[in-house]
Amino acid sequence: MPKVVLLANFSEEYFKKILLGIGRYSKENGPWVFCRMPFYYRDTVGIEGIVKWAKEWGATGMFAQLNTRDDTPLLAEVGFPVIVTDLKDRFDNVPNITGDYFKTGAMGADYFLKKGYKHFAYYGYTSYVWSRERGQGFETHLKSKGYSADFFESEFDQNHEMWLYKPSALSNWLNELPKPVAIMACDDNCAQQVTEACKISGIRVPEEVAVLGVDNDELICTLSDPQLSSIELGAEQGGYEAAALLERMMIGHSKGNNIVVQPQKIITRQSTDMYATANLQIAAALKIIHQKYHTQLQVDDIVRQIAMSRRSFEVKFKETTSLSVYQYILKLRMDKFATLLVETTRPIGEIAFELGMDEIKNVSRRFKHMMGCSPGEYRQKMCEVA
Repeated sequence: MPKVVLLANFSEEYFKKILLGIGRYSKENGPWVFCRMPFYYRDTVGIEGIVKWAKEWGATGMFAQLNTRDDTPLLAEVGFPVIVTDLKDRFDNVPNITGDYFKTGAMGADYFLKKGYKHFAYYGYTSYVWSRERGQGFETHLKSKGYSADFFESEFDQNHEMWLYKPSALSNWLNELPKPVAIMACDDNCAQQVTEACKISGIRVPEEVAVLGVDNDELICTLSDPQLSSIELGAEQGGYEAAALLERMMIGHSKGNNIVVQPQKIITRQSTDMYATANLQIAAALKIIHQKYHTQLQVDDIVRQIAMSRRSFEVKFKETTSLSVYQYILKLRMDKFATLLVETTRPIGEIAFELGMDEIKNVSRRFKHMMGCSPGEYRQKMCEVA
């Protein structure tokens, strides 16, 4: 029976999902015996001590989250297969659980471009390959569309994280950025640091600064106020594929290639729930629409609150968003409708009614026109991907 050592920080959402995938593979193809080694062993006994213990236990495989590539020569000679998760850099001589970080960054950039932003920024760490390459993918995609990005990057030091919540270089950077600005953070932890720093500095999210994280850590995303939008990764599938690779390696059928975790979709919450515009009246109208799109909202209801003639408003709104007010509200409803189809198992008619769309036949027809498939087909397809 396979005996597998797990050495990773499973308090982090990404690694929890990796573990779920590994566990799912074990249940379907095992059973395996797991040892969840305390993560502090990495720093207290070192890789030599971990390998010594694993050999004494009779381990046949290992998943390990390591800090430095200096450990890989030892890992390559332990006598059982090891798969590592990249952190500061990808490792040589052993398979990595890594990610398409460039694609993740490009997905974030494309998301903000479609929301009309002209100013962009990235917040992350220079220490970690996953942060660096997400930033590079973000910047490269923006450059291909004629835009640039401001960067705030630093070395990660967990002993100095708390300074970020006080008036600091981060706060100064946020204050100096042109507004409205779209900020992609390297992960949800950094995204929440941005939203907290914005509150301390009196910067409105998302009206002045839109913030997007990565990992879709629901605890962090919902703790943030406003709640964080985030890119969801296929980490569970990555864990499953990594377990399948480890099994092949344990029976000698594979030297092992890297497992690449793919970005899946963007979960929109309040931190990006806005279309970018510098026009204060259109911005006020957009805020009303985003708050009340699920009601029977009419154009006259909006213009009464922004002191603008209906004709002027409709012309300026279309200049800003490239959509009529009606088209914008419908798209907003359909986007939310699509999200709830995937995130819940509620009946399609119930979701439509909640969003102010009570004629299910019309809803299905409009949804198919926009998405290319029926609501039921969309739900099935997206759940299969997840």
